[in-house]
Amino acid sequence: MATLFSPLHVGQVTIRNRIVMPPMGINLADAQGAVSEAHIEHYARRAATGIGMIIVEHSYVRPDGKYSEGQLGIYDDALIPGLRRLAQAIKAGGSLAGIQITHGGGRCRSAITGSQPLAASDGLIAGGSEPARALDTLEIEAIVEAFAAAARRAILAGFDFVEVHGAHGYLLSEFVSPLTNRRRDQYGGSLQNRLRLSLEVLAAVRPVIGPDRLLLYRLGADDLLPGGLTQAEGCQAGRLLAEAGVDILDVSGGLGGSEPPDWDGVSQGYFVPLAAAVRAAARVPVIGVGGIRDAQVADQIVRSGQADLIAVGRALLNNPNWAAEARTTLG
Repeated sequence: MATLFSPLHVGQVTIRNRIVMPPMGINLADAQGAVSEAHIEHYARRAATGIGMIIVEHSYVRPDGKYSEGQLGIYDDALIPGLRRLAQAIKAGGSLAGIQITHGGGRCRSAITGSQPLAASDGLIAGGSEPARALDTLEIEAIVEAFAAAARRAILAGFDFVEVHGAHGYLLSEFVSPLTNRRRDQYGGSLQNRLRLSLEVLAAVRPVIGPDRLLLYRLGADDLLPGGLTQAEGCQAGRLLAEAGVDILDVSGGLGGSEPPDWDGVSQGYFVPLAAAVRAAARVPVIGVGGIRDAQVADQIVRSGQADLIAVGRALLNNPNWAAEARTTLG
């Protein structure tokens, strides 16, 4: 029976235990999105305590996809040296180092990007602050190329894996949700069509990172909003993503965001049942997430087979030594 501190073998890669530091924006980059010394200190301190894998926060693949001031960027080769120092610092602590690549889509603001937000369809989306403009097909091709270029930079910087962000109402999530995708072309309508952009991104990214590195996808498997993506569709999407070459699915919320609207702020593992459903449908390892802070809870989720890896977010922000203390707690 697997436990929180059992290794996990995925393809050619061995993850030393099941603890994942998920991507959490800390907004410490400079105006160009470059890595700061504070970034390196933040991640290195946590990597040294025994975390299995660290996913560096969402990093924008194009300037028009920047979501917040201080957000990390991966849109230009000039950023590679700083990203390389960050990857090295994480790996020096023994953790696998990965980075999440993203485009903010309709949740971006012109005050930050200097241009109108871009999305699947025209209009104001949930979580957005101003009307977005629908991408045309040529612009979609350019988005795919931007993700592939970002993945190339991640590999040149020395990261062990790449995670594509398809959750929380950002661009890829907007395409998948029927609430924000009202297109009538090949990117709209059926789930297969709404997922097309994500599949094209994966098809472009997979050969860039090669067969020996892991490809993760953060799947917003349920919008948790009336008329939005359902769990059943999320499970179907998970299966299609796995067939497209995703090694691990990082299961979270869709358009509704990273927390259920009715979360009490106390209960742990609120997206774990969703992860378990996706795991059964997709038949690839999944990351379970949702306010998990107690080592015993994390261990039991792995033991029960609901998830293969456990994302510990806020608890790691509050206590950099969480992983080391969890090993002591669990014996």
